[in-house]
Amino acid sequence: MASRLAAALRTVLGAEELPWRLRAWDGSEAGPAGAPVLVVRSPVAVRRLAWAPGELGLARAYVAGDIDIGGDVYATLDALGAVTRLSSSDAFARPTAREWLGLARTAAALGAVGPPPAPPPEEYRRARRNRLHSLRRDAAAVSHHYDVGNEFYALVLGPTLVYSCAVWTDEGTGLDAAQVAKLDLVCRKLGLRPGMRLLDVGCGWGSLALHAAREHGADVVGITLSEEQAALARQRVAGAGLEERITIRVQDYRTVDDGPFDAVSSVGMAEHVGRSGLPTYVAALHDLLAPGGRLLHHVISWSAGETSWDDDTFIARYVFPDGELISLADTVAGLEKRFEILDVEALRRHYALTLRAWVDRLEKHWDTAVALTSEGRARVWRLYMAAAALSFESGKLGVNQVLVRRAGGAPPPLRRTDWV
Repeated sequence: MASRLAAALRTVLGAEELPWRLRAWDGSEAGPAGAPVLVVRSPVAVRRLAWAPGELGLARAYVAGDIDIGGDVYATLDALGAVTRLSSSDAFARPTAREWLGLARTAAALGAVGPPPAPPPEEYRRARRNRLHSLRRDAAAVSHHYDVGNEFYALVLGPTLVYSCAVWTDEGTGLDAAQVAKLDLVCRKLGLRPGMRLLDVGCGWGSLALHAAREHGADVVGITLSEEQAALARQRVAGAGLEERITIRVQDYRTVDDGPFDAVSSVGMAEHVGRSGLPTYVAALHDLLAPGGRLLHHVISWSAGETSWDDDTFIARYVFPDGELISLADTVAGLEKRFEILDVEALRRHYALTLRAWVDRLEKHWDTAVALTSEGRARVWRLYMAAAALSFESGKLGVNQVLVRRAGGAPPPLRRTDWV
């Protein structure tokens, strides 16, 4: 069975040589000796590949537990990247009609013929009648990713509850210290002073709002589309005794009407905006800022082609529905239409370290993570974070803090001494 599976996977991957050693459900093995092991637990995995030959079929099989990784997740994904363009929308070959027929014959030979298996429950099913980036559709997409249990996120992220790239002094800094350093860096780049009003767009569980109020004396409005995030953020604010300084709302940035703010932070939120939504996003945040006010735009960038988006990929179906990554050049060009650019800082290597720390926490507490959500959800997070770490390390993904200001007000600093 393993040799038949190997032939089918070579077709799916468009590769002459298999990147893994396969172990089939009958105990047989095939593939290069010493290669990372991929365990095929069930004929259903073959049926998934026959109906969705490519990344989506493989992802569904992994999330459902029909296939498993026999060792180190990074080695397994790195082997895949050696024969495909990992994290690219055209990473997998498009089988020809003849090749697809071969896959069907393999499925028949392995006893895997049947209707398409139902996708795992963790797969996002959007209502196509809602317009892309409408208020309702964006709220549903955000809820899919963030409303999976605050305890699960606390387990993976650690006590800081920060779900974005940390800033590391070196590899030994440690996740928690690196996240606190990132929060303070954002506040210093924004030039926060006591009494200033900060709008934190995509505030998550309130970590930046708490730091800005407690350490820099700011008055903060934090907004999120996640009900679960908002509930825990409010609890943390109350526990810190900062209810008069911090307000947490479930609100879309496009509906905020109580500006102006002295500063705006957008950390790890613009990935949900997409290329088409960037002009609206830039205009809205510009209008919410007072003259001379600064915006800190912290966002992942795409460096591996024209666009990152394909609706039939693992990321689109399981992780960030309707999300899109664009290049740093396009991001800066969009911001520059309304703002003056003050500073750009690349943090690519920092995010690789952050993601590896998150994966490490997840794997160390795997049984608890599964109990808090589901095995499928834990598999989704493990796969996406490990693959993302490799993509940051290879340079296919970047992450940048772009500091901009609205015209007017006090002049910007001559040098970066406020934050460097």
